[in-house]
Amino acid sequence: MPASKKFSRDQLASTALELADEKGLDALSMRSLAARLGTGPMTLYNYVDGRDGLESLVIEAVVRHAAYPPEPAADWREEVRTLAESYWTTIRRHPQVVPLMVARRTTDEPTLDFGERMLEALARSGRSGRDLLVAFRLVTGFIVGFAQGEAAGETFSLVGGSADEVIERGRTLPAERYPRVVEIATASAQGDRAEEFRAGLDLLVAGLSAQARPASA
Repeated sequence: MPASKKFSRDQLASTALELADEKGLDALSMRSLAARLGTGPMTLYNYVDGRDGLESLVIEAVVRHAAYPPEPAADWREEVRTLAESYWTTIRRHPQVVPLMVARRTTDEPTLDFGERMLEALARSGRSGRDLLVAFRLVTGFIVGFAQGEAAGETFSLVGGSADEVIERGRTLPAERYPRVVEIATASAQGDRAEEFRAGLDLLVAGLSAQARPASA
């Protein structure tokens, strides 16, 4: 009878995410994860296939915390909004991990479950095949891109200064030459990221709805 495993996949994933949140992705390794778990690095190779496996675990740990209603909304537009906002709210809690989610494509169950449910919602707009693919890429690109822009200001030393510094420079530009830049810089300084996300999502869904088949819900 095979020996029982010392660690569960959930335990490994949660601990790897804790490390990434606390110290950044560069600090995440088989050695650092093993130290946090109180075991030797070689033990982890029974569970994880090196660095690629660690990164997949971290993404899985993030996505599985996204909470969706058990039943889809009756209107596909509302379903898209609900899924998108839940996914964005979840990943923005982990700014250190967002760049990894941009760079990697994973096939863990939580990611696949989200993808399937979003695809089903978009298919209810009358799309299939290539049109469904384009719509899916548009929505997921908006979600992750919005999170990436927000995370960059929190996790990296940006060329040109912090996000607040760049916004302030925009506000003080000559208004007669750059009136719209000054306008959006002022709006950004006074704005709320969640409100901006929802407003952008509304624009996106409106565009998708405008080209939906008349028979769609």
